[in-house]
Amino acid sequence: MHARAEPGGPAAAPSPAVLAALRPQWANLLRTAVILGAIVVLLGLSWYPTEMNNWTRLFKGNDFLTSMVGQFLDPDFTSLRLYLVKMLETVQIALWGTVLAIIFGAPLALLASSNIAPAWVVFPMRRLMDASRAINDLVFAVLFVAVVGLGPLPGVLAIFVHNLGVVSKLFSEAVEAIDARPVEGVRTTGATRLQEILYGVIPQVIPLWSSFSLYRFETNVRSATVLGIVGAGGIGFTFNEAFKGFRFEEASAIIIVMVVTVSVIDMISSRLRKMLV
Repeated sequence: MHARAEPGGPAAAPSPAVLAALRPQWANLLRTAVILGAIVVLLGLSWYPTEMNNWTRLFKGNDFLTSMVGQFLDPDFTSLRLYLVKMLETVQIALWGTVLAIIFGAPLALLASSNIAPAWVVFPMRRLMDASRAINDLVFAVLFVAVVGLGPLPGVLAIFVHNLGVVSKLFSEAVEAIDARPVEGVRTTGATRLQEILYGVIPQVIPLWSSFSLYRFETNVRSATVLGIVGAGGIGFTFNEAFKGFRFEEASAIIIVMVVTVSVIDMISSRLRKMLV
């Protein structure tokens, strides 16, 4: 039997495992120091190219900044009805863009999943997703404005094309993480390849796909507020006109409408995601 230390007696000596855990891990400390040193060097090299040395301009006799801040602190809600209509248009742009990305992204995700499709299909599909995801939706908005003109449609198309790559990537990762046993069970019944996907794969990924879709929608609402600046519809265009006209009280009211709307959508989306996952 192991002797137990009596109350008030000398404490038992710590085990070798505890001593090893308490011993300084010099290799980990050195690795962390090297990483932090590299980050500091990169920041130092970027100091002048990014003009960080001019940060004092924000506070040196900047009368324009003082005037702008003063006007922003006094928002003008005279045209609140217009702002709400434009904000609704922004949400609708994000909704259509997200839904189109999901509809077309789901089959592309299956083709980009290494446990579903052959390698010669997976590789080009992933590169296609990379290309779609690499180009910012604001760049796509500029291109589509040139093609179809000003309005909400370029915004919808920009969000759709950019998110096609994002949604496909997220969906394919969910497919690759599934449990293979249900798929094998469906296969033993003599099911076709399509039936294996419909009854073995899709039921497993639907909760994650739904959660990802809601997250992308709330992200796209934020993105859609910016697209209007280049003429792709929504409240961004109204904000840009107010800002360029130095009507900062109106711009402040528009920002408040944006923040409240996006916050409400974020809260609703977060609750729905918790229910799904």
